[in-house]
Amino acid sequence: MIRQLAILTTIFLTTFNLFAQTINLVKCDSIIYPVHKANIGKIAFMGETIPIENFKQADFLKTFELKEKTDLNIRVFLGNSLTNYLHLLSPQLSAAELTKTGNYQFTFFVDDKKIYVENLNLGAGSADSKNQRTIFRVPLISSTDEDSWGRFLWNRFYSNGGQDAFANGEHLLKIEIRPYLKRNEILTGNIIAEGELKIIVPEIKINEQLVKVQNIKPLKDLQISTDKIDTPKIEELNRKIATQAYKNITSIVVVKDGKLLLEEYFNGANRETLHDTRSVGKSFASTLLGIAIKNHYIKSERQTLDEFYKLNTFQNYAPAKDSISLKDLLTMSSTFEGSDINSESPGNEENMYPAKNWVDFTLNLPIDQSKVANKQWDYFTAGVVVLGDLIHKSVPNGLEKYSSEKLFQPLGITKYKWQLTPQKVANTAGSLQLRSLDLAKYGQLYQNRGTWNGKQILSQEWVAKSLSHQIKISEDEYYGYLFWNKTYKVNGMDYEVYYASGNGGNRIFIFKDQPIVIVITSTAYNTPYGEKQVDKIMQNYLIDAIMK
Repeated sequence: MIRQLAILTTIFLTTFNLFAQTINLVKCDSIIYPVHKANIGKIAFMGETIPIENFKQADFLKTFELKEKTDLNIRVFLGNSLTNYLHLLSPQLSAAELTKTGNYQFTFFVDDKKIYVENLNLGAGSADSKNQRTIFRVPLISSTDEDSWGRFLWNRFYSNGGQDAFANGEHLLKIEIRPYLKRNEILTGNIIAEGELKIIVPEIKINEQLVKVQNIKPLKDLQISTDKIDTPKIEELNRKIATQAYKNITSIVVVKDGKLLLEEYFNGANRETLHDTRSVGKSFASTLLGIAIKNHYIKSERQTLDEFYKLNTFQNYAPAKDSISLKDLLTMSSTFEGSDINSESPGNEENMYPAKNWVDFTLNLPIDQSKVANKQWDYFTAGVVVLGDLIHKSVPNGLEKYSSEKLFQPLGITKYKWQLTPQKVANTAGSLQLRSLDLAKYGQLYQNRGTWNGKQILSQEWVAKSLSHQIKISEDEYYGYLFWNKTYKVNGMDYEVYYASGNGGNRIFIFKDQPIVIVITSTAYNTPYGEKQVDKIMQNYLIDAIMK
């Protein structure tokens, strides 16, 4: 009898809990449109945006041609709001806790193969939308670059396998949406919406001349190499660039043994084009600081900020600011509460740009006590602006003229363009514009251990410090003095490179153990594929093609 009672009690409690979990936690939007009622749990694909009150079953796309400058949207029809779906995963949490720790999980399939899964950033979508909405529209591809997390989600899918899956021809795209909660572990619910679309990828016809390896015209200050390259490999790469499999690449230059081995231009660029390589310009701040130390205008990178600024006159003064060294700024390891990786950081670069004085903005920042306790790498553009400012104040005639006299003229660089800070100082945060060949000369300066045409422009000691493992970023990446470091593995061999890096996939690679410099320029700014495709170009094409 007792055992039977226990069983009945268990059944009752289980049934009660299941019933309790089905009760909505928040009031959500009613399902009022006929098209919604008929498609609960479905994802509708559409081209142009049609208002929901006019949207009909006949407007659901069944086929879509994937091409540039087009529009692809999804409209999701749910049976409940996200918060109420999340409530089923964790009934004990409040609505506020659920909206802060939960969102949608998107899974992309191409031809029945799972390609990409993403737990949407917790900050995507407001708390009200999570609580209320049972219908929502998301632009995946937008001809007007509509501002939406959906576009970035699509781009991440595209750069993490989608591009390779969409070969020429017909494909079946399937998207599944689930709720997820980020607790001690990720909790994922059942599918709440799904949809399919036939994707047609047209073959892009190109001028075959764009595929051939380009002839190198004679030039004054770099000899042309006679070394062999894997021509079919380079032409295969050129085809991918011409067909936009690799997007927005503007140039590739390779220098081997100090001689020009490869010089390729794409998408309207040529030898005279000035390329905005964004944060590649940060590395030039390191170079100019090294030259200023060599010329005794600055004693050492071990000097601290209190030797250049009256820090107690700035906001949020703390004694810890006095001990921040130039080396800390060079290695992105200062204790300022500044991080470009964290959008909520007070020192994020996006908060700096609207400020009237970028140096004041930086020196006014508070100290991050967690960084005082535990030295760490954290990408911090504003700190490099301070480096540029203190160089500007320390050298004769300011940073811009000093860079011309001590760096650009000795390298034979006559065409370039600095961006300026609000105080009209050369902007060391980035966007210094140079020609591809001049970027290659700059990389070769480091490959030459600081010499050019027999003249020691930069000390060997400074080059060695700059191209070294100063601070660890991750398991296989390090940072030097405003130079990055990583290792490519190709055909069973390790190729360690130091490199200047800029938004969109702009790079100057300096090989550690081979006499090679590679420059890649690109205009794929603020895209998820810009960085990834450069690694693919290096990993799958360039390194193999030039190591003949």
